[in-house]
Amino acid sequence: MGSDAPETASAIVAAHRAGTLTPAQTVARSYKRIRDHNDPAIFISLRDENDALSEAEALASKDAAVLPLFGIPVAVKDNIDAQGLPTTAACPAFSYSPAQDSTAVAKLRAAGAIIIGKTNLDQFATGLVGVRSPYGIPVNPIRGDLVPGGSSSGSAVAVSAGLVPLALGTDTAGSGRVPAMLNNIVGLKPSLGLISNAGLVPACRTLDCISVFSLTVDDAMTALAAMAGPDSADPYSRNRPLGAVTAFPEKLRLGVPRNGQLIFFGDRAAEKAYDAALKRWTQLGATLVEFDLEPFYETARLLYEGPWVAERYLVIRDLLASAPDAIHPVTREITAAGARLTAAETFAALYRLQALRRTAERSFAQFDAMVLPTAPTAYTTAQVLANPIELNSRLGTYTNFVNLLDLCGLALPAAMRDDGIPFGVTLLAPAGRDAELASIGRVFHANTKLKIGAHGVMPPPLASRPSAASGDEITIAVVGAHLSGMALNGELQALGARLLEATETAPDYKLYALDTTPPKPGMLRVDASSGSAIKLELWALSATAFGKFVAAIPPPLGIGTIGLADGRAVKGFLVEAAAINGARDISAFGGWRAFMENAGTKI
Repeated sequence: MGSDAPETASAIVAAHRAGTLTPAQTVARSYKRIRDHNDPAIFISLRDENDALSEAEALASKDAAVLPLFGIPVAVKDNIDAQGLPTTAACPAFSYSPAQDSTAVAKLRAAGAIIIGKTNLDQFATGLVGVRSPYGIPVNPIRGDLVPGGSSSGSAVAVSAGLVPLALGTDTAGSGRVPAMLNNIVGLKPSLGLISNAGLVPACRTLDCISVFSLTVDDAMTALAAMAGPDSADPYSRNRPLGAVTAFPEKLRLGVPRNGQLIFFGDRAAEKAYDAALKRWTQLGATLVEFDLEPFYETARLLYEGPWVAERYLVIRDLLASAPDAIHPVTREITAAGARLTAAETFAALYRLQALRRTAERSFAQFDAMVLPTAPTAYTTAQVLANPIELNSRLGTYTNFVNLLDLCGLALPAAMRDDGIPFGVTLLAPAGRDAELASIGRVFHANTKLKIGAHGVMPPPLASRPSAASGDEITIAVVGAHLSGMALNGELQALGARLLEATETAPDYKLYALDTTPPKPGMLRVDASSGSAIKLELWALSATAFGKFVAAIPPPLGIGTIGLADGRAVKGFLVEAAAINGARDISAFGGWRAFMENAGTKI
């Protein structure tokens, strides 16, 4: 494959679907790059190459159109279970062989991804530097003397170095964001509970998130959509729709700290890069709104000065007692403090955190998202090894409060400094706004015109996105005669409806051809094991028009809630179960339009 071979996940999937590249060729390229890159500290364990190639070849029998990650090689942080590879959390004495995939990994495989290895990390995901591992320190591919960032060091380096287009990390205090900045890539920290943590070695169970590293925001969101969804195996899982990535909003308000509140620890180049990023946001049309950052700083201090360090202690309590020397000395020093915390101290901190959460809510009421430096500065490996705890803490200045306050985050490359150090910004918003952050972050990232990763990959053209339903509008999913260009679409047009996007359902529906005039389908929700993904369109109607439209729907059709492939839930057409008796099951066509075209019916 030449230098023009696709690098982003979306471009690779498109090439696989077009037949210009096979999944096996892409997987073989990953393994060759790993050998050529020759940094043994990136991966703790690699899957057998022939095994991965066999899985890639087996994808040929699958329907590429319904697999959003068709043939994409993925690296997994080694505190997340992937069957067939040991889970170590970067501690050999802790290592075990998982009996099954973590839920996140299982969902990636179901979406067509191929797991190729487990990546290095700060031991037990404790650290933001990437130097606290007995498996070595991954070399930062942007500037070799810099720390790679942690705790998800290997995953971030693997994406930046072009070894894989996607990697999983985790994020408790910034482990999915700080490495993204230091490696000039995108780091997505989803809302708590959006991705199941079943099969994750916890750092702080109440705060942990599985995160995504990628070259573009769109790739990260494709991976997130594949993994998102409630899971009964994770008591902290939440059932929250992901939402749609839409066009850049016309009126965007971004929160920025009051003058003088930001800390850069004397790094003038970082301060200058942040100011330039704010100017870029205003040029894109955003209005900047000042807010008080001090309550957020206070929240950050709770993470390591408060009782949450006891959660880290619980994970390794037995190992601390039986084999303390098996634990990295810095990790041991930090986590051992968790044994000394009292219940009274814990409740006092919880009370204070609840008050700080209310303060944060009042701040976010004034703007759509806040934009902060991902980290205030960058350090060399030598500097961190000489002063491991203080410099690590500094890197978490703008990340440590995020999970405590139940925020989602998106770390974006913003500039390449004159000294060769990458600088990035992070968008933050209350839980549930992941898609909104992506909608604005993808436009900012594209506007920087930065090459991405360490090899200077040029970003692909930004695909257009539909506007979201706004104000009093209601989104409705149509699956049959109301699709654009079909017999009853004029009814929607007459009511002033707007087409938002074409998408598909989650794979737990069946579609039937009903005996009606004009011909119509009926869609029924079934058990996921027997269902299919059905193509549909989303239209936006005013509340008044929606009422008129629904009132005119004849039985046996009605309006119910439809689950989409990306986790969203929308109102749309469903059929009464009794009406499908004797009706033809046309689910195999994947949608009404394909069925009608196949039947030769004029549409």
